[in-house]
Amino acid sequence: MSDAGQSIQTATLGGGCYWCIEAVFSQINGVLSMQSGFSGGQNANPSYGSVCSGQSEHIEVVKVTFDAQILPYEQLLAVFFAAHDPTTLNRQGHDVGPHYRSVVFYHSQAQHQTALKMIEALDDSGIYPRKIVTEVRPAMPFYVGPDYHQDFYLENPDQPYCQIVIRPKMEKIKALFAEQLRP
Repeated sequence: MSDAGQSIQTATLGGGCYWCIEAVFSQINGVLSMQSGFSGGQNANPSYGSVCSGQSEHIEVVKVTFDAQILPYEQLLAVFFAAHDPTTLNRQGHDVGPHYRSVVFYHSQAQHQTALKMIEALDDSGIYPRKIVTEVRPAMPFYVGPDYHQDFYLENPDQPYCQIVIRPKMEKIKALFAEQLRP
């Protein structure tokens, strides 16, 4: 359910390394812009090092601006949940630490309710072998990550991490959401 009358919306999502989430959403129609950064911690303007150390309590997230008339929030969440393993706490594959946890920061009550309903439906479906551990939290201040982390996959497609970790996620999303891909 989208916020009535609000076509342009923001979603803030964490599903492991923000390079992966940003790369996946870069191919989805209706996504207007994205920024990789941090949210969820208590200190303003955290450094990348403080986030990676786990001391800042921030999470690597992507702030996605999208057109809900083209990409309804439910569909955006479907892509998000397919792009990572929402059943692993504080990790995605070999990326381990509390800054890699799965989280939906909601920007409205409609987003809050939609996220909770989707998690319940996914848990009930049995699609995942374990319960979803994705946190659903109110939006908190967002801090943009370092410049060299923005559009990382697009700028570094031949980097080993991009080839081994990100490319398979992108191929999975292309196969599952072919109708949502950019023309």
